[in-house]
Amino acid sequence: MAQSHQIIFGVNPVLEKLNASSEDVQEILISQHSDRSALRNITREAARLGVRLVNVDRKLLDGLVGGQRHQGVVARVEAFRYLAFAKLLERIAPASIAERILVLDGLTDPRNFGALLRTAEAAGVRHVVIPKDRSVEVTPLVVKASAGAIHHLDISKVTNLRWAIADLKKNGYWVVGLAAGRAESIYGRSYPARLVIVLGSEGTGIRPINLRECDYLVSIPMLGQVPSLNVSVAAAVFLYELFRQSREVDTRAAGS
Repeated sequence: MAQSHQIIFGVNPVLEKLNASSEDVQEILISQHSDRSALRNITREAARLGVRLVNVDRKLLDGLVGGQRHQGVVARVEAFRYLAFAKLLERIAPASIAERILVLDGLTDPRNFGALLRTAEAAGVRHVVIPKDRSVEVTPLVVKASAGAIHHLDISKVTNLRWAIADLKKNGYWVVGLAAGRAESIYGRSYPARLVIVLGSEGTGIRPINLRECDYLVSIPMLGQVPSLNVSVAAAVFLYELFRQSREVDTRAAGS
């Protein structure tokens, strides 16, 4: 049975949760010995929004987060709500809608997942698709690693990632896979506005069954001896190339 609530911790994740959906926040626990200046914005926003604030001993927060760095603040919130994949398809179906949709094939490291989500949100991605099995989920550590960016993203979990990619293609989306060692560079192609970006797991990359669903495969050119980048770093490089290209298109359109 799914949990009805969870915790988030850290100054930025809690503040972003208040900004994005304060109605989900049940209460905020603040350490009695925390740096009050670092928590001033949280205290002010919680008071303005009518969210319950409780001063507690730091050891209680230590126990709640299992030894992670909580920066003196923990919030009890409603459990993260995933967006049904059918709802995602409804949202992106109109021809006037052009999204960059991130599909993650089996990431298992919560810090990588959180860091990747932080970059994706900054680069303009709004939708993320992950498999239900053999993949990291949204946990307090993921929320912390995303610096709260996860509160501004819609994440869908699917039973079969290949079928999900195929459904996105049926809705007029092209699919690009980022795969180390491929001959075509990420810089050698102009990408369509309606685009699905597939990234693989930290160890094995995109699974062959999902590679076959990609319309094209690209890689990040590298000069060093290490043949690959951390998945969150690779995602940042690629997503910001997409961001650069989309800005160039917007600039040309504005000047025409």
